Amino acid sequence: MTDTVVRVEGGQPERFAPYASYRDSDIDWLSQIPADWNSHRLRFVVETRISKKELRALDPRTEVSFVPMEAIHEHGGMDLASTKPLSDVLEGYTYFRDGDVLVAKITPCFENGKGALAEGLCNNAGLGTTELHVLRPSPKVDARFLLYLTLSQHFRRIGTASMYGAGGQKRVSGDFIRNFHHPLPSLSEQRAIADFLDREAAKIGALVAKKERLIKLLQEKRTALITHAVTRGLDPEVPMKDSGVEWLGEMPSHWHLRPLKRVSPEITVGVVVNPSSYVSADGVPFLYGSDVQEGRIVADTARRMSDRDSEALSKSRLEAGDLVCVRVGAPGVTAVVPPEIAGANCASVLIVRHATSFSSQWLCYTMNSRLVRHQVELVQYGAAQEQFNVAHAVVFLVPLPPRAEQAALAAFLDSETSEIDNLIAKIEEAVDHLNELRIALISGAVTGKIDVREPVSRHDTEL
Repeated sequence: MTDTVVRVEGGQPERFAPYASYRDSDIDWLSQIPADWNSHRLRFVVETRISKKELRALDPRTEVSFVPMEAIHEHGGMDLASTKPLSDVLEGYTYFRDGDVLVAKITPCFENGKGALAEGLCNNAGLGTTELHVLRPSPKVDARFLLYLTLSQHFRRIGTASMYGAGGQKRVSGDFIRNFHHPLPSLSEQRAIADFLDREAAKIGALVAKKERLIKLLQEKRTALITHAVTRGLDPEVPMKDSGVEWLGEMPSHWHLRPLKRVSPEITVGVVVNPSSYVSADGVPFLYGSDVQEGRIVADTARRMSDRDSEALSKSRLEAGDLVCVRVGAPGVTAVVPPEIAGANCASVLIVRHATSFSSQWLCYTMNSRLVRHQVELVQYGAAQEQFNVAHAVVFLVPLPPRAEQAALAAFLDSETSEIDNLIAKIEEAVDHLNELRIALISGAVTGKIDVREPVSRHDTEL
């Protein structure tokens, strides 16, 4: 639990007054609740087994909202842009209607707060991913209050601890939802709390969106800076020549345009067949595409492969200076293997072997530039997960400067991008703080730790 949540749930900020009186709760994770609140298991106030019977009376051609998991937002809300004929989605999808509360059941969507209140559905009907729990509130529960309850820190924390399954397939069960014990105020007070949280969450959400737009602009600036450097060089007075490629245009006259296979001595791919069979409790890092970020490998949380298997699988064994490039999911994202994880192994990612003839850091910047990303986009395929093959990668064209100039370009970009990265990190920290504040307000309000029924001016969030 973060300091912010602890501080607000403790009722300590002066602008959040506690209730006048409290009593002991009969809830194991909550010591006290306001004196006039009652506690209930959700199964007594919420319906969770939703029948599709009411859909059978509709014309099969009726358009209904279609909601895949990616359309469910974190911290509440969903995208209703997609509709489908009822006949296409009646079987094999989860049904809900206006007024229902949706809660993602699978990791990491549940932990990340994916959930929504169904509103404005096409023909009052929605069908979506089976990885959703549907909560239909009884007349005793305000739907917006129920949504905030499911977005609260304690609900997510306790639900995460109850998950069943293994690895990326862990889920929150329906029994957890039905048996979850929570305090409830009167219906009118639930609405007052929901009104307060609607206002505060909207303000926080607007600030988060503004900061996220700024992050996106900085990321675009970073990419543009890299692309200009690796295609034009650092000397604005250098003679230029036509590259012969329409989407590249001119490049320095002393550079050469080469396919990637003419730059690296070997281009291969990590373990493709049943990589999960090599996952071990300990050993060297076993990198998947999700462990590779632009210019950085996150090895601390990566899966592991035994030293013996890594040595035996020499084709996918990594050495310092090699480049790893994501093929599936986020195609084109590239990082250099640092010395501290030399000997690691990898699954499915593209491996570009290092040689003394080129600077790994320069090539990494080039691979992450718009120049190579454009070529990735031209050949990638797959609807569920975009990807590309090694046969595509070996012919990606790269503007090749002399070795000394590659080092100078890499040093320049290291300096310039670090300033942008530091600024992005500060903004991301501010976004994290705002999201903590949102969770703190929700958690404090729905458990009665803070009294938000006073006029708006008293509780107006100072952001």
